[in-house]
Amino acid sequence: MDKKIAVIMGDGIGPEVTGQSIRVLEAIGLRFGHRFSFEYALMGAVAIDETGDPLPQATLDICRRSDAILFGAIGHPKYDNDPNAKVRPEQGLLRIRKELGLFANIRPVNTYAALEHLAPLKAEKLAGVDFIIFRELTGGIYFGEKEKDEALTFASDKCIYHRHEIERIAELAFQYARIRRKKLTLVDKANVLETSRLWRKIVQEVAAKYPDVTTEYMFVDNAAMQIIVNPKQFDVMLTENMFGDILSDEASVLSGSLGLLPSSSIGGEAALFEPIHGSYPQAAGMDIANPIGSILSVAMMLEHFGMHEEAASIRRAVEWTLQHGFVTKDIDPVNFYFTSTIGELVCDHIAQRIPGEVNKANIEIRKSTII
Repeated sequence: MDKKIAVIMGDGIGPEVTGQSIRVLEAIGLRFGHRFSFEYALMGAVAIDETGDPLPQATLDICRRSDAILFGAIGHPKYDNDPNAKVRPEQGLLRIRKELGLFANIRPVNTYAALEHLAPLKAEKLAGVDFIIFRELTGGIYFGEKEKDEALTFASDKCIYHRHEIERIAELAFQYARIRRKKLTLVDKANVLETSRLWRKIVQEVAAKYPDVTTEYMFVDNAAMQIIVNPKQFDVMLTENMFGDILSDEASVLSGSLGLLPSSSIGGEAALFEPIHGSYPQAAGMDIANPIGSILSVAMMLEHFGMHEEAASIRRAVEWTLQHGFVTKDIDPVNFYFTSTIGELVCDHIAQRIPGEVNKANIEIRKSTII
């Protein structure tokens, strides 16, 4: 199978983690007989620096003629720390979601036994955690009309949702729930917000078409608490844009590191795959960033293509690296391995070059790899 991938490396650590994902795709191609071709494009601070636009038209053109988009990270302190900046890197990310109709952000949350000691919860609360967050991505307060006065004494952000925006992501979330554990939890603030009351009404209507799926409703403040108190209760969590942004970042602590979690953003025109972490500019160019979130995003991409065994081989490789203590600095600040070493180990596992028993003396710490 031949697939064309648009690659947007972005800012900060984006190029480093995305580079490892490209290596993994090439390893998958060699083992399973696929061909992946890559076309590179700019978005974010790097695009502003080169073109003045956080999302150049050339990038959209590349994305539209590709089968999927692999994205790194976005953001830079020189824009974050300037409240008067008229053009910001994040504008490119919001625009690409709108332009390509990427209305559903899907973020799986899993835990790893080898890393349970890193999470702030007791091990018994983490065992068996496996849920997926469906975040609406193109509506709500992030895209609403924004106002402020010249004296900066007042500002407002308008939150708007339309029926069709809620219906389409609800349908998708219920379809996923049906093939998982048949439970969906809508997270809203329907006791206060009109938009949340609309969400609840429409989700109740959609739920009637899925009588085999148990539907629950939870206020967002309670959901934030329940993710910590009893995360095993969730199967599919459905929510609006801002709530989903916050809750999915909160849920990342269950795995032990923000750097471990992947995501996909899908819609009518395209599909984009990215780790959930930010650009972490302080670590850029140091080869210490965690590439696992990006690599697992590639596994989600392969599943999108129907390459389920290929995706499973990536997940087995990631599980192997974590079980054997091959981790980056965010997980173990003393005995850590470079970004590129982790990528190489995952590729070696996919290529079936990993011996049955591994002697760590054969792998130099913070250097690659198995000989």
